[in-house]
Amino acid sequence: MPDALPSWDLADLYPAPDSPELEAALETAERDAAAFATSHAGKLANLSGAALAAAVGTFERIEETLGRVMSYAQLLFSGDSTDAAIGRFYQSMTERVTAISSHLIFFTLELNRLDEATLEAKLADPAFARYRPWLRDLRVFRPHQLDDQLEKLIHEKEVTGRSAWSRLFDETIAGLKVPLGGEDLTVSATLNKLSDRDRATREAAGRAIGDTFGRNIRLFALITNTLAKDKEIIDTWRHYDRPTSYRNRANMVEDAVVDALVTAVSSDYQRLSHRYYTMKAKWLGLEKLQHWDRNAPLPDDSDTEIPWPEARRRVLDAYGAFSPDLASVGRQFFDKPWIDAGLRPGKAGGAFAHPTVSSAHPYLLLNYHGRTRDVMTLAHELGHGVHQVLAADQGYLMAGTPLTLAETASVFGEMLTFRALLDAETDPARRRIMLAGKVEDMLNTVVRQVAFYQFETLLHAERRQGELVAERIGELWMQVQTESLGPAFTFSPEYRVFWAYVPHFIHTPFYVYAYAFGDCLVNALYSVFQSGHPGFQQKYLDMLRAGGTKRHQELLAPFGLDATDPAFWRKGLDVISGFIDELEKAS
Repeated sequence: MPDALPSWDLADLYPAPDSPELEAALETAERDAAAFATSHAGKLANLSGAALAAAVGTFERIEETLGRVMSYAQLLFSGDSTDAAIGRFYQSMTERVTAISSHLIFFTLELNRLDEATLEAKLADPAFARYRPWLRDLRVFRPHQLDDQLEKLIHEKEVTGRSAWSRLFDETIAGLKVPLGGEDLTVSATLNKLSDRDRATREAAGRAIGDTFGRNIRLFALITNTLAKDKEIIDTWRHYDRPTSYRNRANMVEDAVVDALVTAVSSDYQRLSHRYYTMKAKWLGLEKLQHWDRNAPLPDDSDTEIPWPEARRRVLDAYGAFSPDLASVGRQFFDKPWIDAGLRPGKAGGAFAHPTVSSAHPYLLLNYHGRTRDVMTLAHELGHGVHQVLAADQGYLMAGTPLTLAETASVFGEMLTFRALLDAETDPARRRIMLAGKVEDMLNTVVRQVAFYQFETLLHAERRQGELVAERIGELWMQVQTESLGPAFTFSPEYRVFWAYVPHFIHTPFYVYAYAFGDCLVNALYSVFQSGHPGFQQKYLDMLRAGGTKRHQELLAPFGLDATDPAFWRKGLDVISGFIDELEKAS
């Protein structure tokens, strides 16, 4: 790619892994955390509201320092997880931060032990009342809280438990080389070839990925089984009703709302994915699709390379047409070294926006190949970044949003960019290609992610009966893939191992439905915007600025939307179906 792709500069967090500033921050945090425990442990019930507010402020400051350290370590590791020195630094920081934060565990546990009347009396103080949203979310976990010593043990064992297995997964994926066409490619580079115009190239890539993961499948099965069992043990001790319950609590969304979403999407597989992929098979001149055809470009889609400066222009223009304020925040990411978009060995695959801490700024990671889909990914991750910047004023404890709402700004940014490009296109054939591309993205976000959620649900339920061999995990994977993608597909045997490359199953179990939640939410939200809802832009920015201070009911109420209403999900799915209707008419 002729244009130089940006790389981030992490010096805004710390100058270097061995910098005096980093060491000083850790030493100060360790000293302050120990002193905080000595001063406050066992004494919260007797503190005034003002004194509790001061205590929360101190707790927040220490936690933010630790968050900055871990953000720095995680971003370094994401940049090159094959570098042994970086891996060692990441593990060292994880262990040290875990040790320091063990002094602080008592604080939230003790706050949760305060009865409602005592807590409400203290919240009469305005300084303490500022933290009411944080306390509200904290107390969601009150029924699942264990005694202090058990909580401390679980916390300290994390570095040799879940986080260690997650690191093993990351380092294994980053270190894998996929033999293809006389080269040894990274997993990310090979996955990218599944969107190649040439079917033989796609097939070769699909088979090569299957072969590479197949040769390592026992390791991935071991990691998956171990983490699923670890989750079962913790969930049992904490008395969660089912494997998904913790994630729903963390997302501040009711089990019934998630069930309604999954039911609505899975009931619509035939109307959505089955119908679309039947059309796609005809467009490609195929009787049946294979898994390597799912993201194949359409025959008339040139998908010419889009240089980085053009991608920047398209996304910022789309943001600016909606709101100059939104574009102004987004422009900072390009004007400053906050984005890493280059392609290199050892770098994490995919894309993400890391919020770091409120006193710093987010960073974006992408693997930019110059395709239209990469422009959409840029629009998506920039939406996250803008959201994180706008919410930063809420402070470290309340800036973050539940995963279900965290996808709102990202998917909305994608929709803004897509609509701007579609509206500017006058060629009917090109518009059809763009519309098909958007449908595919939406199916990947809604149908595919709900199928992922169903796969996890089946896997975790069956794991409670004993360890699953890799072949059985593959059978569960194929079951949900067949149901969700429909009769247009046949699947070659190597596709049975493709579950192994999905990082969300490892890092954040049951995360995936948040994508579908966010996409359907944005579809409904965008419909309100298109209807000319008064003051929409300002209400939207206010929603982003709220960070984690409000629940989904409060955030959606100004737009007349309610996620507890089954019709809400139908509204979002109707948008996708409407696009497919349009494609059918144009075919």
